[in-house]
Amino acid sequence: MAGPSSPLRRCFFVLALLALLCLHVSFAADHHFEGFDSDDVADDEEGVTETLDHPPPIQLTRTHSDPPPPDRQQEEDSETSQPSDLPQNPSSNGLEYWDEDEFEGIPEEQSPEAPKITENATPDDPSSDPIKTAKPLKVGGPRSYTVEIVCVSFLIMFAINFFTGKRENENIALAWAAKFGKRDSIFDKNFSLVGVGEGDDPPLLLKEEQNVFKFYASGRRYCSGLLATMELQSRHDLISRLCNWVMRGRDEISFEVYMNEEAMDQVVFAVARRKAAKGMQKEVRDLQRYGSLLSGPPGGRKWVAEELAVISESKEVAGDLITEAVLDQVFGEKAFEKFGKGFISMHFSDQHSGTAAHKKMLLFKFALPDAKNMADMTRLVALIPYYIDLIGRYKLSPQVRSKAESARSKAAQEAYKEQQNARQEALQKRKADRKKMLEEAEAKLGAEAIRKKESKDRARQAKKAMPRVRMTRAH
Repeated sequence: MAGPSSPLRRCFFVLALLALLCLHVSFAADHHFEGFDSDDVADDEEGVTETLDHPPPIQLTRTHSDPPPPDRQQEEDSETSQPSDLPQNPSSNGLEYWDEDEFEGIPEEQSPEAPKITENATPDDPSSDPIKTAKPLKVGGPRSYTVEIVCVSFLIMFAINFFTGKRENENIALAWAAKFGKRDSIFDKNFSLVGVGEGDDPPLLLKEEQNVFKFYASGRRYCSGLLATMELQSRHDLISRLCNWVMRGRDEISFEVYMNEEAMDQVVFAVARRKAAKGMQKEVRDLQRYGSLLSGPPGGRKWVAEELAVISESKEVAGDLITEAVLDQVFGEKAFEKFGKGFISMHFSDQHSGTAAHKKMLLFKFALPDAKNMADMTRLVALIPYYIDLIGRYKLSPQVRSKAESARSKAAQEAYKEQQNARQEALQKRKADRKKMLEEAEAKLGAEAIRKKESKDRARQAKKAMPRVRMTRAH
């Protein structure tokens, strides 16, 4: 096996040497081509070597990259700014005259290009770098608890005000009951039963709300009972307390005296401060229908203070009810300036429209003073038993009675007409609603149902139009 293989190896070796020799000869022969001289060839060889030694730059694609450091950036700018000995146009070297078919495998020189960066971002633009453009998260400082502190403070203030305001209202109500409801007081002397419960010692007050207290008394001639209602400021509510402080609210007490039917004559009478009196005449129905605002005193006699106004059905009734004792005690100029600060209004009527059970009532409304100054309204409270007896004994003159009766009969007729008109309006409304419902029902019916309904209506109308024939029995 060694003998035959050796000639073959020699043949392959000889063929390789011949191939290398041919390549060398062909490479050396290109110096003698037409249009080339030795200097150009040398330059071309140098260009080829340079081309072969320096491969084309690799195109980079990066999404996010940091810009070069400032020192390196300055060095690159200085290098690009210096003139280069290399030819500016790579196509001007000797390779542009080479035959591409003859010399294969030689890489084409490409112009250096800047690395491509996606997302339209350049390394020199620091704003395109998301790492540098991203704003650093602000580290929060100590948390502010201002809102929580304000809310908690408001709740604490509200709770404190609730208990203190509740206590203040209770003190005012208890001070009034101690002054006018206990033993040997005005109501204890004028009523046999005082309090809201049963037994020997019933409670004087009934607390309905945090600012509403009631007092009841009964057992007196000419009346079936008395109900006092204290409506105090909402001191337990912080917001209402602030509103009352701005609007200057006040505590009030109102008395309702339910007169017996046979004890009170036909009387409509009211006394109030001038501004309140005008509002009462417009709003209160019986005063609007029967009463009128008196311009002056009847018969030139002594009259109430200038701050007050009198509404009455007749001057005779007003003169009989404003007595000298009342003027000296409360309603006179000097007395009212001293004792009438808490007076609001009083209203007597046998046609009271507030409650259906009681038409004949005496209404008093006063302002409550502080708990320490309850004695200031003693003369105002004394008006209640005084007018119960005065109205119970008062009788109208025949002339005034006839006028009052005619006015009440006329008012009754007007009220009856108003009721009839209201009934007619209600009936018309019901008919209109029923008609509307029928029309809506007809609109939902089909064509055949409508035709049948119309035929029935025509038959009904024809039956009504037919003459009536009366049949008699012949004898």
